[in-house]
Amino acid sequence: MASPRRDSRAFTVVVIVLVCLGALPMLLIIALSSAPGITVLATVLAAVPVVPLVLCYLWLDRYEPEPRKLLLLGLLWGAFAATFGALVVQGIGGLFAGVSDSVGLAVLAPVTEEASKGLFLVLLLLWRRAELDGVLDGIVYAGMVGIGFAFTENILYLGASYNGTDGMGPGGIAGVTGTFVVRCLFSPFAHPLFTAFTGIGVGIAVTTRKPAVRWLAPVVGYCCAVLAHATWNSSTIFGFEGFVGAYFLLMVPAFAGLVWLGVWSRRSERRMLTAALGDAAQRGLFPATDIGWVVDLRARRAARAYARQTMGKAGEDAMRDYQQAAIELGFLHHRYLRGTAPKDYAVRGQDYLARINAIRPSIAFPGQVVPTR
Repeated sequence: MASPRRDSRAFTVVVIVLVCLGALPMLLIIALSSAPGITVLATVLAAVPVVPLVLCYLWLDRYEPEPRKLLLLGLLWGAFAATFGALVVQGIGGLFAGVSDSVGLAVLAPVTEEASKGLFLVLLLLWRRAELDGVLDGIVYAGMVGIGFAFTENILYLGASYNGTDGMGPGGIAGVTGTFVVRCLFSPFAHPLFTAFTGIGVGIAVTTRKPAVRWLAPVVGYCCAVLAHATWNSSTIFGFEGFVGAYFLLMVPAFAGLVWLGVWSRRSERRMLTAALGDAAQRGLFPATDIGWVVDLRARRAARAYARQTMGKAGEDAMRDYQQAAIELGFLHHRYLRGTAPKDYAVRGQDYLARINAIRPSIAFPGQVVPTR
């Protein structure tokens, strides 16, 4: 198997260091913001939408699942590095630039928060470009960062609601309930939605052959993220009516559009993988008879179930590894055909082919003879 690239290790080190540097002050801020019991309650309530949202993004990411470690780093980045970075810049703006609360909410917060969240995607683009295969991957990573950011932010908002500080309502349980309903039940997708625009830009950047688009797409995506975030924040300045109007006229349609784009992207990936693996089969790199068992999600599940039934857990793991290697090969070959392959595509391709050729003799798809051990 190919050894990790130096830039991949640099990405991991930089992200972990920045997450840790953000985690220490953020945990201290959370601990000092409310009484211990209220902090625990706020943390539990803020965690309610996290698992459903993560599962939704993992569902979108079923064709070529991203490394779980990278997805976890995205969550941690959003929860600690992005939140602390945004707080520092907003604090500097309020202290030295004399930014009013309304301007801070409508302008400064969107600019700084989308920048701090989007930085993770930029680091992926610079150092882990091979992990990004298109728009869907950008949406998934952006979603993880947004979920992490919203989690930490909601803890602070829920604590402030109970304390009745920062204009967060009457305080007590009534204040917490109102904030929980608005932020955790009705709009938990807000931050993932905003950052998705940056993710879309990053996804376009890795698939285009035009240098200008490669640079402009992430910038335009970030600007759209800021605009969407600013529109949402500005609606709260005009009271409940403004919030409801922005929610139903802007947020709900935008979220529905993002869901449609994610589902469409996943379906287009099936067509793309079929074509890419078909070309690889013509070149003698991959068995043409296996393509359907790799690109069709239902067939993939059936193949793994058959492997488990006939060869046990070890057979199922081998089938899953084979399918994953084939999918990775398909994405890599597609980028090669488009002329957008990463610099180390040859090494990666040999790694995937080695895994495929090593596993294939030991597995069988439904209707095939099970190999003897």
